[in-house]
Amino acid sequence: MRAAPQEEANMEELHVELEGGRGRIEGRFDPRFAAVAKEFERNFRERDEVGASLCIQLGGETVVDLWGGLAKRTEPVPWDRDTVCTVFSATKGSTAMCAHILASRGQLDLDAPVADYWPEFATNGKERATVRMILDHSVGVPTWREPLKDKGCTDWDYMTGRLAAEAPWWEPGTRNGYHMISFGWTVGELVRRVSGKSLGTFFREEIGEPLGADFWIGAPADVRERVAPVIQFIPPKDEEPAEFGAAILADRQSLQSLALFNQGGFNPNDPECQAAEVGGGGGIGNGRSLATIYSPFAAGGTLNGREFVDRRTLARMARVSTATNSDATLLLPTRWGLGFMRSMDNRRRPNGAKDSAILGEHAFGHVGAGGSIGFADPSEALSFGYAMNRMGPGILLNERGQSLVDATYLALGYSGNETGDWVR
Repeated sequence: MRAAPQEEANMEELHVELEGGRGRIEGRFDPRFAAVAKEFERNFRERDEVGASLCIQLGGETVVDLWGGLAKRTEPVPWDRDTVCTVFSATKGSTAMCAHILASRGQLDLDAPVADYWPEFATNGKERATVRMILDHSVGVPTWREPLKDKGCTDWDYMTGRLAAEAPWWEPGTRNGYHMISFGWTVGELVRRVSGKSLGTFFREEIGEPLGADFWIGAPADVRERVAPVIQFIPPKDEEPAEFGAAILADRQSLQSLALFNQGGFNPNDPECQAAEVGGGGGIGNGRSLATIYSPFAAGGTLNGREFVDRRTLARMARVSTATNSDATLLLPTRWGLGFMRSMDNRRRPNGAKDSAILGEHAFGHVGAGGSIGFADPSEALSFGYAMNRMGPGILLNERGQSLVDATYLALGYSGNETGDWVR
């Protein structure tokens, strides 16, 4: 464990005007992390960042808190300190936290059959599925074969009912494939059944409010007023697609295509979807709130006198549960914990730099489509959050987010990650 961070009085202020009416960058940083602040600025000057926020905490104390750019690309609306955005699958980390809190309290047995908590799910070949399989993406319901109704994503009972009735794409537990948006309803329904509270309510009461985190699974109206709209990424026409994209182009009924497009009308810029509890991809927050919700898990499971999970549960959260050379959904090598991504280095594959997220050996968290990320590294008491409105290329991190992660580990005294590992 590293020493406690310097006092806030040593933080440096950052105020940078961006050229061309693209807003300004503001915030504070510990001088030890000056190189991180430079990379954040470089994202705007060289990597087409539009609006973004970044926060790093050590032991729950903030050492970097930056934001800047524009909340809307076509209007002079600044991204300010309290701007939030949809973080897509970075939401999965917050959803998984809820399950682990219940497990730590002895209310949810990860090795028990799902049927013990959700009897309706144990049908059509899912009878022997366990809670663990739901968390590590091996349960076999990464999407729905038949079309979902429009705005189905806003109807919790409809989405969970469809998942309960769905036949698995493979025998549960025999392989893993990324549950792109269905994860939020499978894990979330377990949280609801065990706690008696909706996923969004449980998260707010047990994590968001105790930590003072501006992160939401189901955003209220006053929060939705502060949401920066998502700017979709449009790949170049001459770019050769990776396996995932090629599978979609080859077969519109493929698992990959259905996982991406059969999402019950989920639209991150639709206020109804922002208000819905879409635990697989609809969370709303910013870099500060992502770092904040991971801070207890970076600090040993307890923060400010409140235990979120015990030490045994924390160790299990960080453990690799499934790994494969070809994820059934993403068609690339992946490593999953119980609801969290572990470091994945696919840089030597075609387009692999866009399909990687290179973190510390003990780190666990989750990326979101377009490049957002939140994670904890308990070996450093480090929690990290980055969120932005302009989506970038690839399935995992792109160079904007990875450059910030890289600069963070370098500032902590690590050497390069050429081998895929951060070492001192």
